[in-house]
Amino acid sequence: MKKVSPQHLIAYGIVLGGTVLMLAPFYFMFVFATHTNTEILSVPPPLWFGSAFLSNMSLLLSKLPFFWHNLGWSFYIAILTTAANLFFCSLAGYAFAMYHFRFKETAFMVVMATVMLPTFLNMIPSVLVMSTLGWLNEPRALIVPGACGAFGIFLMRQYIGSAIPKELVEAARIDGCGEFGIFVRIIMPLITPALGTLGLITFITSWNNFMGPLVIMREMERFTVPLALRALQGTGQVPWGAISAGSAVAVLPLLILFILASRRLIEGLTAGAVKG
Repeated sequence: MKKVSPQHLIAYGIVLGGTVLMLAPFYFMFVFATHTNTEILSVPPPLWFGSAFLSNMSLLLSKLPFFWHNLGWSFYIAILTTAANLFFCSLAGYAFAMYHFRFKETAFMVVMATVMLPTFLNMIPSVLVMSTLGWLNEPRALIVPGACGAFGIFLMRQYIGSAIPKELVEAARIDGCGEFGIFVRIIMPLITPALGTLGLITFITSWNNFMGPLVIMREMERFTVPLALRALQGTGQVPWGAISAGSAVAVLPLLILFILASRRLIEGLTAGAVKG
């Protein structure tokens, strides 16, 4: 057997420690979802699962009667935002990767510069714009601003530029295929790893979005899940068990989605990193 060096042992220990730190919040969230408030606030806190999950869910639904509606609302906004992001970001990335036009590099630098803007700087302008458009308390106020992001454009540009030869596009033009037809029939099927990666990241980001709904939405039944669960903390004694149960239910779709798409995520993020 190959001897493991001390350096490898240290590296494995660091990775293992980091893994435990990352998974601990998820573990305790599921554990606390099965315990009462008294048990959660005890010292030391419970380290294993209990039997109070159903009672916590009952308490959650009594204090937050729109919970399932909020869950469906989050699905609706996340799915539409993801679909719009996949289409517009892939279209913009294709243009930046395959077309030559004046000020292309300058335009791309301007797009990437938006990544450096702190989120809180957009809050007041967003509210003013959505109020002017009459979109306050409407889902389009969350979907349209998130329909095309700088990260998605960058990811698609890098992937298309490294994985799709320009000769393929030129051959399609010679055969008489239109520009949009080339994009839909040739480019889209070839960039599915990048689309899967961007779709997963966008869905998770939209699902966990808190600041957007906080400044846009006005009615409890239109809150997304993170905002609805946060509203429970202002109802007297904080029902941590109910909040943990709601959080566990809300995070399950993300865990299932990540497990199913983790391989595609890695393929999309590493594509083009190593030249053949």
